[in-house]
Formats: sequence, structure tokens, C-alpha cells
Amino acid sequence: MHWRSTLAAVLGLTLVAGTTSAAVAQEAQHWPPKQPVIGQPKTEHGCARIEKSLPTLKDWPKVESQLTGDRKDEARIKAILKDMTLAEKVGQMTQPEIGAITAADVTTYGFGSVLNGGGSWPGAKKNATPQEWLALADAYFEASKQTRTKIPVIWGIDAVHGNNNVYGATVFPHNIGLGAAQDPCLIRDINEATAEQIRATGQDWAFSPTLAVVQDDRWGRTYEGFSEDPRITRAYGYEAIKGLQDNAKKRIGEDGVIATAKHFIGDGGTTGGKDQGINASSEKDMINVHGQGYYGALAAGAQTVMISFNSWTNDVIAEGKVHGSKYVQTGILKGKMGFDGLLVGDWNGHGQVPGCTNASCAAAINAGLDILMVPNDWKALITNTIAQVESGEIPMARIDDAVTRILRVKLRAGVFEAKKPSLREHAGDAKALQHKELAREAVRESAVLLKNDKRVLPLSKRSKVLVVGKSADNIGNQTGGWTLSWQGTGNTNADFPNATSILKGIQDTLGAANVTFAETAEGVDPAQFDAVIAVIGETPYAEGVGDLGKRSFESARLQPQDLAVLDKVSGKGKPVITVYVGGRALYMNKEINRSDAFVAAWLPGSEGGGIADLLIKGRHNGFSGKLSYSWPGEACPALPGEPAKKPLFKLGYGLRDWETGRVGTLDETSPGVLCSGGGGGTATEDLEIFNRTDIAPYQSMIGSAENWGGTVVGPDGQASHAEINVVQSDVNVQQDALKTTWTGTGPGQVYLQSPAVSDLRGYGNANAAIQFDVIVHQAPANRTVISSHCQYPCMAEIDATQAFRNLPVGQKSTVKIPVSCFSNKGLDLESVNTPFLVYTDGAFQASFANIRWVPKAGADPDALPCT
Repeated sequence: MHWRSTLAAVLGLTLVAGTTSAAVAQEAQHWPPKQPVIGQPKTEHGCARIEKSLPTLKDWPKVESQLTGDRKDEARIKAILKDMTLAEKVGQMTQPEIGAITAADVTTYGFGSVLNGGGSWPGAKKNATPQEWLALADAYFEASKQTRTKIPVIWGIDAVHGNNNVYGATVFPHNIGLGAAQDPCLIRDINEATAEQIRATGQDWAFSPTLAVVQDDRWGRTYEGFSEDPRITRAYGYEAIKGLQDNAKKRIGEDGVIATAKHFIGDGGTTGGKDQGINASSEKDMINVHGQGYYGALAAGAQTVMISFNSWTNDVIAEGKVHGSKYVQTGILKGKMGFDGLLVGDWNGHGQVPGCTNASCAAAINAGLDILMVPNDWKALITNTIAQVESGEIPMARIDDAVTRILRVKLRAGVFEAKKPSLREHAGDAKALQHKELAREAVRESAVLLKNDKRVLPLSKRSKVLVVGKSADNIGNQTGGWTLSWQGTGNTNADFPNATSILKGIQDTLGAANVTFAETAEGVDPAQFDAVIAVIGETPYAEGVGDLGKRSFESARLQPQDLAVLDKVSGKGKPVITVYVGGRALYMNKEINRSDAFVAAWLPGSEGGGIADLLIKGRHNGFSGKLSYSWPGEACPALPGEPAKKPLFKLGYGLRDWETGRVGTLDETSPGVLCSGGGGGTATEDLEIFNRTDIAPYQSMIGSAENWGGTVVGPDGQASHAEINVVQSDVNVQQDALKTTWTGTGPGQVYLQSPAVSDLRGYGNANAAIQFDVIVHQAPANRTVISSHCQYPCMAEIDATQAFRNLPVGQKSTVKIPVSCFSNKGLDLESVNTPFLVYTDGAFQASFANIRWVPKAGADPDALPCT
């Protein structure tokens, strides 16, 4: 991160000063150097040890896997492969989504695997029972056995903190919290439990663990990484794989499932923390920082690796999207590292490779991808891939290598000899879905105590407390993204029948009579209680949506009511204990100043009682968590070229109950929502308005005669009037766009608006543009305008009717409009509250995505005219 000390110092990546020419000559005598080899790690308490330091590697090491399989497997694979047709082989390489196929399709096309995305359940039922999950698993399995080859299908699922897609299952803390526990044995136990949960509902394959070594907390997937410290990620990667795969050496036992090391490679190191962005690391840093988790995971026997969405590009490396990089997939992973399992793509990740689409990508297969995750466009992909092999664009040897690896993993997983899923170990077992005590232990180990003035914690068991804050009784907030739904949104406490909120945990510990809950702190007097517990923080998000972009660490999904609640209860003569629930370390000086004690609970999952165990004196050992991510001391990260900013709390910081921390009064100076781009200077970064979701402070809305004041587009991406409606759609990636339909029954508008004005004079230069991606589904029937407002009626607009009509229907286009088009027509850039609006009164349908103001868009011959 720009504001944390470099990891190079920790890892010894800097060359020692004074290296002599004699030393260089001595090294040259041993050229070429021996390839480094990594085997089983050193252990402590029976689990992988978190090393004090790691050796600096000059090249990608060969990793010796503990899972070698049966030597008879290879002969069996050759016999199966020899008898397969090209169509059958391509079917094994194709992975569709359960919502887009039937069991009959499995028989017809011979799919090798299926997946369900986050928020996808059997019959589209969020509360589907284990029996309903098993019934679908049986249907797919039996359908695969009806194919000519009888090769069993396997089902992969994003079980990233327990079997989190399944109603009623115990949900463990997200990885950011587990990293703070610094307990590799706990990681093995949790993944063993997760494997049981997956077996209970009939899946074969877990798309976990995530091994990102996150370097910029602006990334919306920060909480999926264990730590910014590769030492922790390496040890944890080893134990996570051993837990999921039942410590397999020849075959994965009936207590295990196939594990996935993901996402290879560099997803946690993208510039600016941009999801699916560019990692500009040197190869040395990619080896010694971002690669460490894979050394642990592959040594433990990981059978699958998922390729990452990000690109890898710097002055030397020009790999671009790693989904299309032969060097990354074949040269590094399969070649130098010696990985003999299968490589699976991410959700339509192959479609992002230059020259490819979701339905066609010879480049990704030739690079080394063995299974293409193609949720919906699978039929066209199969047709195109077969044609590409027949034409010679994809060598048959590459297809045979891919299918060999798929069959190898299936043999090692034991699925050829397995019964149907409902008859396997743990199938339908309600106890297998419940691991409440283990999860509660994980919550206790994960929470980090950052401040404890006058040792107010732990509270007496006889305390009478006031509990406030939006996350105290909100299990959706405490479980976060990747829980029941993809983004973790749309959930209520009723969706978690076996869970315990933090409030309920406090009530169970102190007795309900001694606990008063007032979410907003209205109508209560803190002086009437022994202490106040405020539970605040972020609301759920997952990939893409959670990115901060240029927003400050202060504004990151923290709601204004959090500080308002603390203002109501602090300074009233009673201690205030603040519990922060969220997916990353944030700039929270104001909140910490208003708190006598401050606890980072991260995203603790379904067992909120673990937090009560720490806050209230009892039989447990108290706080032991240590930060696995350093905590920002300033609201904005350093820009490229600026010196790193000093963290408020360093990596490894964490108090025990008897420590106070001596935090003192912190500076509360902050820039507000945005870190740069406003005021009279020149903007240097894009101002994101909408990127998969609204970018604070902007909110997407629709307006018409039904409500010109504006109807907010909900977290599900939907809003509807008679004249205009909006739903989610795909333009660049999954659910990244507002698909807007004007019905032709009257005027309507879709727009993004801030409750306050922004000073955008920084975008007043000649090269700046308002830019967005769009797919026109139906050209506009009547005059259509794009406008920006400086608090209506202060506004400016351009006529975009013909421009939209000229765009190819059904294809993505990128539109640029010079900001000068608006400023020259009267838009006051110092007072913009609505930076983007589309209005028409006739029928029109288009999907809008990636809406932003770009300071250096440059001259564009396709830019819309200022008419």
C-alpha cells in the first residue's frame, strides 16, 4: 500500500549494498542456477508455521505436492482419452452455471463440471433445503453417467467462508479476520468443517481459498485476503488446502472436497486497488510477495488453480490479461512450478482476453486454460471451440492436455467410484452444516482490540448496557459479501435461522433485562447505563462494487448515521465501546476519538456471540487478535511517487485485555468523500460515478411524472415507473450496468445525483470528457438528451439522439462527451450535483456502465458533438 511500509524490507528484497564483482563471478560459475524447490513447510503445534522471514527467490520454485495420486491413474487416463471424441473433450472443458442448464443438457453435451454463482440456488430458492441441493446434484451426476463416456460431472461452489450459499449453514469469519487470528491450525479446522458442509449439499469442489496478498485496501475484495503479509498467506494456504482436501496424498477422502488456489496471480496488487485491474509488479515481487500463498497451497496438494481477472503489465512484462497469458499459465504454473492439476477460468474471464468473447476464446485455451467458466454462452463456446480445433487454431495436443488434467483431478477426487451425491458421507446431515462452536472460537481469535482506555474492557458480567448502531442486530452486515447472495445484499435476519447477531450474543451473556437496544440512540439516556456498546461499520459488498476508486478511506461505505450515533452517546459520562464491522481497515479517527474502547471485529460471520465473549468478562482468554493489515492513519493513500504514509496501527498491532494502547486524541482532518479531483486544480484521476454500483456520494435514480423528485434504484439494481424502469444487466462484466427502458408512455430520465454539490473545476481542461460504456438494445424513437446539472434549473445538455441511433444495436460502445460541451453551455463546474443524466419521452432501451468523468480523455474522433 502507498501508506504502509514496503514489504520488500520485511522479505529482504533489496540487494545488499557493496556486492563485489568477485561475488558475482563466483555466482556465474554455477550458471544456470538450480531451480529452487519448495516442499512441506516447517510445523508448529502440528500445523504450518508462520515463518519470521522468508528467503528471497530469484525464480519461480518447483513445488513438491504431497498429493501425488495413484501411479495407475495415468494409464487409465490415456485409455479414456483415446476413446473420446472431440466434442466429448470440449464438453469436459466447458463449465456452465446451474441456472442456465438442465440435467438433460449434461447428458447431451457431456459437461465436465457445473457451477453456481453467488446468489444462485436450486430452483432459484434462497431457502433451498439440503435435500433440494442434493436432488439437483444427483440429477447432474446421474445425467453424466448416462453419457457415452460415463465420466462423472463435478459441481463447484464459492464456499469462501463456510458453505455460504446455503440457507442455515454456519458462516465463518471472512479471511481478513482469520488472518488476524494468526493461527494456521484454526484455518485447517475451519476448512475441514467447510468440506463437511459442502458434502452435506452434494458439491464436489470448493472455489477457495483466496490467496491474494492485498497491497491496497481500496480493493473491494480486501476481506477475501488473509493478510498483506505473505508469510501469513503462505502458511494459511497450506492449511486451508489440507483442511478442504482431507489431508489427501493419493485420493481425497469422503470427508474432503476438491480445493482451489485462487486467483493466479497478482489480484491483490492492482494499481489503485482496482478490481480486475493492472498489477505492475516486477517479476521479483510477483514471485516473493504475490506467489507465496501458492507455494503453500500447491505443497499441500491443491488440485485446481483459478486464473485471475487481472492483468500483469510493467516496463518489462507485457502479459496483459493473465487469462490469456501462456507465460503465466503454462510457463510459470505448469512449467516451472510443476503443477499437474487443472486450471479453471473465472466467470467469463476468458471473454476479457483481447480478440475473444465469452463465446469464443482460442487464446485462453492455447495459453493453458483447461476449464472455461462460461455461465451462459456455453453452447456457442462449444461450437466455436470445436471449429477452432478442426481448423488447427487450437492444437489437438492442447485439448488432450486439458482433458488429461481434468480426468486426473477427478480420479484423485474419487468421483469415478463414488455413489451419487445423496448417498455420500455427510449428505443431508444437518449437523454437518452446523459448526457453531468452531465459528464462535474463530470470532474470538479474529477480533482485534485497538484501544482500551482505562481498561474499560472486559465489562463486568453484572453490567447494564445500552447497545446502539446499525450493525448490532444485522446479521447481513456482520456476514458481509459472498453470503447467500453474491454481494451479500438483500438479506435480513430471517435469512439466517441458525445465526446469532452481536446484539443477541450480548443479551444471552448479560441477560436480556440488562440490555437495552436503540439503533439510532434516540430517546435513551446513556447516563442510565454502565456502558454503551456501539456496533457500526460497512454494509455488504463483493468484487467490483466494493472498490473505493478515488474515494477516501473515511467515506468507504461508512454511513453518516454511524458518527451521528456516536455523537449522541459519547461524552455522557459513561464508557463507549465501539465495535467496527467491516471488510477492511478504514480511516476512523473520528469514531476512535469518540470511543473509550475500539474493537475491529471485521466480518465475523454468523456467530456474533463470539464478540460478546470478548466484551464481557467470562471463561475465555480475552483478546488475542493481531492486525494482519496495517491501519491507515490518513484518509487518503499516497499517490504514485509520493512517500508512503505512516499507518496509525502497524501490521501485527493488537492489545490484550490488560493493555490500554495509549492512543490519545487523533487528528480528525479529512478531505471528505473524494481524495482528489475537486477544487480549482487539475484533476489527475477519473471521477467514477457508477461502476457496477453507485460510487458515493452519487446515487442512481429514475424520474418521471410519477415522481420527478426521483426514485432511488435499489441495491438489487431495480426501480420502476410506468414511463421508465431499470434492472441490472451485463456490459463489461457480471451485473455491471443499469439496463434502462423508456416505455414510450411519457418522459422519463435516469440519472446519478449527489445530495450535495461537488466542485469539479479540476475537469474543466480541454481534454476532459464524460465517458460511459453502453449497449443500445433499442434505438431512441424521439429526441434524447444527455445532461449535467448544477442544481436544476442550472444545467446544460446535448442532443444525443442521432449518436445513440448510430451505435450498433446489441454491441458495447464507449461514448465520450467533452466536458466543455456542458461548461460552454452554462454548467457551473463548481457546483455540480448531477454529473450524468439521460432523458427522453419516447421508447428507448440501453444499458449504461462504467460512467465517469475522465480528466485526460484526449481527442476522440468518435466523441459526441456538442450539439
